[in-house]
Amino acid sequence: MRERKKLRTRIAIRGAAHRLIAEQGYEATTVEQIAAAAEVSPSTVFRYFPAKEDIVLGDAYDPALGAALRGRPRGEPPLESLRHVLTGTLAASLATGEQELRQRTRLMVEVPAIRLRMAESMSGTAAVLADVLAARSGRAPDDLAVRVFVAAVLGTLREVTLYWGEHGQEGDLVAMVDRALGALEDGLTL
Repeated sequence: MRERKKLRTRIAIRGAAHRLIAEQGYEATTVEQIAAAAEVSPSTVFRYFPAKEDIVLGDAYDPALGAALRGRPRGEPPLESLRHVLTGTLAASLATGEQELRQRTRLMVEVPAIRLRMAESMSGTAAVLADVLAARSGRAPDDLAVRVFVAAVLGTLREVTLYWGEHGQEGDLVAMVDRALGALEDGLTL
């Protein structure tokens, strides 16, 4: 019961933030306004989201990505596994929250603070994925090769998303990510 209440509060805060930002812009939207619209206190907002940028970016994909990656076949090449997991998660996100994803991408392009926070957030994602890949390969999670591999894949995802946002969000984002990861797999030839 308590976890459901927390989830409802989190959803209410994010929903209020997205509505207000769509109406008046990111910079003009304050945490106090978000709290009032979500019918919580500003301290509650900060309990769920440590920074305003986290409201825009904050989603709980990391555990799901880790679980999905652990569920891939053991002998599958790591890049193929990540390609399936990332494109599948992205497709699901588009199917259930396309407008939110589009707004988040637009804000990543327009607001430097969000782009910076996105990079910080991706380091958490990288740690989760590195743990799973390291366990699958018998390496340590902080193995340099594992870290570089995960950073290359997540860097590819970030750049494709930014490119898509910078170009009017035209085209099939999932297909673009898949093609870019395919290029990475082929050795980054131009």
